[in-house]
Amino acid sequence: MSTLLEKHIVDLLKESNDKAISLLYEHYGDTLYGVAFKVVRNADLAQDVVQESFIKIWNKSHTYDPAKAKLFTWLFRITRNTAIDKIRSLGNKSDKEIQMDVSDVYNLGVEGIRPELIDMRKQLDKIEPKYQIVLEALFFEGMTQQEASEELDIPLGTIKSRLKIGLRELKKIYGAASVVLICLSHWL
Repeated sequence: MSTLLEKHIVDLLKESNDKAISLLYEHYGDTLYGVAFKVVRNADLAQDVVQESFIKIWNKSHTYDPAKAKLFTWLFRITRNTAIDKIRSLGNKSDKEIQMDVSDVYNLGVEGIRPELIDMRKQLDKIEPKYQIVLEALFFEGMTQQEASEELDIPLGTIKSRLKIGLRELKKIYGAASVVLICLSHWL
């Protein structure tokens, strides 16, 4: 997208001009749908997420600051966070509906855990979104810490802290040895 068109869209957003949403949808709609779909893995849910995201974008348009982030980065974050919130809300509903007998759940030894079979993405939903975003960027999107800092518009020191805390939270879920194995299998 050209810088002039992006600036035009930003100006329209600041003026609360309805044309801004049409232009955003025309130029970013498919990409944002892809972002949503990657998180929710369901076409209908992804469409809902995009719709909710555009409402948030419109309502938060006065908060966008081009000095802090590129327009796409801002749109990406809103859409991705909306998708994560959607998954989390659905997960919370299903957790309340399902009653399971988990008496044998802690009988697994470390030797019985295979990192390639552990669904880390599902476990990420159990930690705070600010840590999820960093772990997703580093583990699943293949970004370096510096790239994540730039893409997410988060200071590098904060990225490092959130990685450390996020891994500590996963350690509580999986146990120490499992997190080490997950990290090693990712980087090897």
